[in-house]
Amino acid sequence: MKIIIAGAGEVGTHLAKLLARENFDILLLEEDAEKIKNLESSYDLITHVGSPTSITDLKETGIHKADLFIAVTPLESVNMTACMLAANLGAKRTLARINNYEYLQPENREFFNKLGVHNLIYPEVLAAREITEGLKTSWLRQNTSFCNDALILLGIKVRANAIIVNQRFSTGFFDHDKYRIVAIKRANKTIIPVGSDMVLANDIVYFITTKKHLEFVREHAGKEDFPIKNIMMMGGSRIAQKTIKSLPSYFNVKVLERDRDRSYSLAEKLGNTMIINCDGRNIELLKEEGIQEMDAFVAVTSNSEANILACLAAKRLGVRKTVAEVENIDYIMLAESMDIGTVINKKMLAAAYIYQLTLDADVLNVRTLTAADAEVVEFVAKSGSKITRSKIRDLRLPDQVNIGGYVRNGEGFIVNGNTVIQPNDHVIVFCVSSAIRKIENFFN
Repeated sequence: MKIIIAGAGEVGTHLAKLLARENFDILLLEEDAEKIKNLESSYDLITHVGSPTSITDLKETGIHKADLFIAVTPLESVNMTACMLAANLGAKRTLARINNYEYLQPENREFFNKLGVHNLIYPEVLAAREITEGLKTSWLRQNTSFCNDALILLGIKVRANAIIVNQRFSTGFFDHDKYRIVAIKRANKTIIPVGSDMVLANDIVYFITTKKHLEFVREHAGKEDFPIKNIMMMGGSRIAQKTIKSLPSYFNVKVLERDRDRSYSLAEKLGNTMIINCDGRNIELLKEEGIQEMDAFVAVTSNSEANILACLAAKRLGVRKTVAEVENIDYIMLAESMDIGTVINKKMLAAAYIYQLTLDADVLNVRTLTAADAEVVEFVAKSGSKITRSKIRDLRLPDQVNIGGYVRNGEGFIVNGNTVIQPNDHVIVFCVSSAIRKIENFFN
């Protein structure tokens, strides 16, 4: 597959490095020669200095042979124009990064498709959705639903008090009628569990379950449910704005924003939300603004270090739920080791969404587990595909792969060894990033 990526910013660079590992034919197009030079010295990537809106430069990249053209420059207008040109020059499929939420409305999809913009992505919206879902349930690190909540993925940090701690999977202790543990993050290691494994204290454990068994999972994980109503948010970024607009009305949000002009702008945009023009990194100021009364603290500035430190401070001041946007991927493991709470990375969220477009099987959703080197993939089983021919236990699935559940006729089920997947079932698969291609073959 030939893939051309326009824009060597954070999203484009991360995506290029990710796809390069898959042995795709990747070309990175960027106007800034200095950026290209730095990337070439660090990574084995084919690059081209040029403008994504130049017909000549696009032709020089071999755009007519491109299976996928991805425009992720900082400028929405450039991305949209580049995709239109690329499609008309022969690119089979295009994707543009945008910052206008109106473009994502379903009624506009056909219009953009006719223009040659086949897919749209708004990374800040993806991040806001993750934060919103996490704030709705206090005891979860990650909360992701599939097929209109038929199946739910839960990421939970378990402590020593959890009854599942030190229980070996081979003992039969775990109730696979109600949930299935599909992945474990332990320190810097991602584990797709087998019979000899066990859950240890301070593991981040990923469960697949149904809505009716949420309380059962919570009890087994040893977590206390507490209501979240009052939220303090540091930074008035686009992620913050999208999060606030998507939160239910019963939440009370107070935003701390350093920039005076942006504070006034936020006050106009967000209506009933309280905006405080101040530096949220100041602990004394946090106390003055009532951090002790907050149920959750969300740090979404553009500075990863500031977000991590602010969440640490909030934890020490008694806030039980903290969320940090950590855009520096090298800091994610550090943030997890410091136990700051939920970590959000919009580059990884965007990359998982785009990665879906490179899969040949019928894939409806790809979600990345930010804290772990693993992906959650929603496949649709095709008639005659390998996945439908035998019981799960007899399929000889690749290593580092775990099937969590399936949705049939709108109802979610947890798999066991005797489960037989049927055509048109929506199957939720967990695997380390390197195993996606192997499991994909089971669904073709």
